Amino acid sequence: MTDHNPDQFSVFKPISRSLLRLIFGPVLALLYGCTGIQSTFSAFGVEAESTRSLTWVMTAAATVITIGVLWLAWYAARTPASQLDYKGGMRVIFWFGALGPTLLLSVLLVFSLSKMRTLPTGTDDLKIAVTGEQFWWRARYLPVGGQSVETANEIRIPVGRTVAFALTSPDVIHSFWIPGLAGKVDMIPGRTNDLVVRATQAGVYRGVCAEFCGLSHAHMAFDVVAMEPAAFEQWLTNMAHPATGGDSPGRKLFESYGCSGCHTIRGHIEGATIGPDLTHFGSRLSVGAGTLPMTLDAISRFIRNPASVKPGVMMPDFREISDKDVAVISNYLVELR
Repeated sequence: MTDHNPDQFSVFKPISRSLLRLIFGPVLALLYGCTGIQSTFSAFGVEAESTRSLTWVMTAAATVITIGVLWLAWYAARTPASQLDYKGGMRVIFWFGALGPTLLLSVLLVFSLSKMRTLPTGTDDLKIAVTGEQFWWRARYLPVGGQSVETANEIRIPVGRTVAFALTSPDVIHSFWIPGLAGKVDMIPGRTNDLVVRATQAGVYRGVCAEFCGLSHAHMAFDVVAMEPAAFEQWLTNMAHPATGGDSPGRKLFESYGCSGCHTIRGHIEGATIGPDLTHFGSRLSVGAGTLPMTLDAISRFIRNPASVKPGVMMPDFREISDKDVAVISNYLVELR
């Protein structure tokens, strides 16, 4: 058998270049999008940093294996048959089919086990009970020796301190996920799942529901604010106080339209707890669980017709409300700080 002519492989060169573009084009585009406030590659927590490290190591190992297999195939195709024998084939199987993969997978296993360890918790750690509802988030802060504080659609945590989340749901299965902080954890009715995290840098990020839970699943997000410890303690102290703006004319309109049948505003209206607690509503970063910006126009739009923003939402619409009244109520809500 004669040696292969190198020119006979030239027909594959254009195909190879096209194949590389086809494979790496989408990959590069995806990697370009893996940044920002909602990305596992923009880590700001110990858990997410471990996951990111593990991802890069596994990717590198997979790349090494792929290159090795491709090189072996190329070598076998280019080598004359007279130079290929049984003994050489058995050596290849031993090194590349048995010993090599065993060593590589063993190293990956040891490395990954160290990254999968759950953060330890102590009695002084901050506890936050988060309930996923259709389609918003109820958050209760349970500081040790302090007053519990309830808020909604926003999670604030101190940098450098261990935080233990207790996650549950009263209706359907949701999934609590802050990509830059830690992995996702399901919220199952009748069960409480735990997630322990520790933020490493301050900033504003985004969390989402990662389990389809109904029509507005895609509109069920929340703002995540990692704060310096002193700033967080000040914020938590302020949250325990009644809201400001109690003498606003919007307060009476809020009650007259029946809003207190679902919402509570501590220090103003001790209403029901069916819907989100609106105490300090104006200090939040968004309206409708991360759906709209915190502006008067967005608040008015949500009051008039919440289903146009979040299909399937439980809140009734108030299309009959006058422009003047909705403006007064919106001003009242945005002043709740």
